[in-house]
Amino acid sequence: MNDASIPVCQAADPAPRSPGFAVPDGATDCHFHVFGPADRFPYTPNRTYTPPDQPAEAYRHLIDTLGVTRCVTIHPSVYGTDNAITEWLLKEAAGWSGIEMRGIAVLDAGIDDAALRRLDKLGVRGVRYNLLYKGGPPAEEIRAMAGRIAEMGWHIQFLVDVSSFDLATYADLPVEIVVDHMGHMDPTKGLEEPGFATLLDLLRGGRTWVKLSGAYRSTNLQQTPYTDVVPIARALARTAPERCVWGTDWPHPFAQIPMPNDGDLMDELAVWVPDEKQRNAILMDNPARLYGF
Repeated sequence: MNDASIPVCQAADPAPRSPGFAVPDGATDCHFHVFGPADRFPYTPNRTYTPPDQPAEAYRHLIDTLGVTRCVTIHPSVYGTDNAITEWLLKEAAGWSGIEMRGIAVLDAGIDDAALRRLDKLGVRGVRYNLLYKGGPPAEEIRAMAGRIAEMGWHIQFLVDVSSFDLATYADLPVEIVVDHMGHMDPTKGLEEPGFATLLDLLRGGRTWVKLSGAYRSTNLQQTPYTDVVPIARALARTAPERCVWGTDWPHPFAQIPMPNDGDLMDELAVWVPDEKQRNAILMDNPARLYGF
């Protein structure tokens, strides 16, 4: 469904380059989306943006270029709680040679137990609550959902701005939590910002994870390298390297600055985490534990 009042996103750079460091076998992209075709997978009217088609074939080209062999598809807010595209992609990826995929769903509170078990068999490992953009379920449903998914070992994934959302409210959930895109932390607020300090405390507690991703969503610069985000990423990796994972956030929906190249974005990880052993753990070992690869 098209609506002239809803902005149309930029498309991803169709010519990703390879990263400038040695990517280990089993490297994992823990955050990506696919979109379209819209006539097959229609968008919810209640959305913040309209993406161009960004198909699975383009994503496969990306990960082949980057050297990634494991990946986690994140259900996009533009589809609301209709997980048809995510279910299709998990089935499709089962036939991709040399690639393993998991998924994160966005669920209606009324979903039945049989549907949850079916999603689990497909490879879904968590439920996302997008509290920044339209299309997601409300925060009031989080606790009930966490209670239902705990027995399957799933987690709750948050897309929030940690400077305005109290993550500590959910520290007692019966499941682990995952925070997208470094908490959308504006680097001009400094590392002492109370919400960011809370995120660091939760990481130390051992039941919270954070994605070292989406730097272009927080930066105040227009192009890579996003040097203003470096202190944030390094603080997260220094605090709990064993609780950090990495993701492309391809195809970078609703990016508000010029579209970056994914090779450049992956190179940022080598700046944030210069120690190769630690970086390889973030790319391989940590996501293997979190998603069950």
